[in-house]
Amino acid sequence: MPLISVTYSSSRQAPSLKADIAAAVTELTASILRKDPKVTAVIVKSVDAADWFAGGSSLAEQGLASFWLDVHVSEGTNTKDEKADYLAATFRRMGELLGPLHHESYLYVDEVRGDAYGFGGLTQERRYIAGKLEVAARSAA
Repeated sequence: MPLISVTYSSSRQAPSLKADIAAAVTELTASILRKDPKVTAVIVKSVDAADWFAGGSSLAEQGLASFWLDVHVSEGTNTKDEKADYLAATFRRMGELLGPLHHESYLYVDEVRGDAYGFGGLTQERRYIAGKLEVAARSAA
């Protein structure tokens, strides 16, 4: 159920680029962070390279691409190694999609408390409790 925001800048202008980014990020989030793609939401925004500055000059001047990815997940559901693998794999994949990346491209795994995060009107904590109650009810039957 993660919410993923991707802001990127690239000189590549494929009509499917935003959809390709969303698909790649969803797949990596499912395979590495073990998040269900059916409840993964992705927002993809493009920024002109002349408006993105890194290291004191614009990406347009440097001829490089960049991205900022922010993924919200429930606290404690991923290990440090999973998060490190996710960062490395996402950086590689974004480079394939966007072209040569500026070193100052960022990814943030934002771990949010289960009682403060959710979707469909329920917190993740309530979903967890409901799942435990359902398992207990089946075991008692």
